[in-house]
Amino acid sequence: MDRTGDEYSVGNGGHDMGPLTAAAAIVGKKWHPRIVVELLRDGPLGFNDLKESVDGISDKVLSESLDDLQERDIVHRTVIDDKPVRVEYSLTEWGEELEQVVTAMDEWGTRYLDRTDESAE
Repeated sequence: MDRTGDEYSVGNGGHDMGPLTAAAAIVGKKWHPRIVVELLRDGPLGFNDLKESVDGISDKVLSESLDDLQERDIVHRTVIDDKPVRVEYSLTEWGEELEQVVTAMDEWGTRYLDRTDESAE
């Protein structure tokens, strides 16, 4: 195990960051996992539908998050030539591969919150 970059990664494959840091840069942002989960659950969604699904996110933050996820090849943006023109967001293959990651995060988070609830009693 390479301990020169990410403490728990196996090298960096010649990239500026190691694999653990690369993954954390995507799933470690506040809204990114929520957006991925909604797209996994509901398939392609328009901006307003996605905003409704991700409770509490502002238009600006959703737009910035979607831009970031597109740049990282996690989300694909499709312009649909209807009247009026609309946009749908869907997961790329890389985005779909995050299903196991966000599921594991959710399961771990549930156990962690249960533990902290138990210790408060």
